[in-house]
Amino acid sequence: MKRMQPLIKILLSALIIFAVSEVAKRITNFGAILASIPTISILAMIWLWHDTHDVERVARLSRGILWLAIPSLVLFALLPVLLTRWQFAFPTALALACSATVVSYFAMLAVLKWLRFEI
Repeated sequence: MKRMQPLIKILLSALIIFAVSEVAKRITNFGAILASIPTISILAMIWLWHDTHDVERVARLSRGILWLAIPSLVLFALLPVLLTRWQFAFPTALALACSATVVSYFAMLAVLKWLRFEI
């Protein structure tokens, strides 16, 4: 059974991503609701707990997700502007928004380090 666990994790995670993308094709708002649920974070915490039973690790992961979710919002705020207002092609807009998000992650990590807040 231990050998099957990685495969089960991969298949379940992929199935959720597939389902969200299929729903979003039909009903964009419902797809957005499903995508905004922190499904991957929840699954990561479940898998971490299942594999380690370490509450401190799960708590640190949860704290890290909380603080790093903030800079991830840059992608969702910037992408629509790049696509609609500035008329960038989708691949270019996505690359720029992802790049800005990465910069935001590093900025948040620097701020958290400066505040001596450990995640």
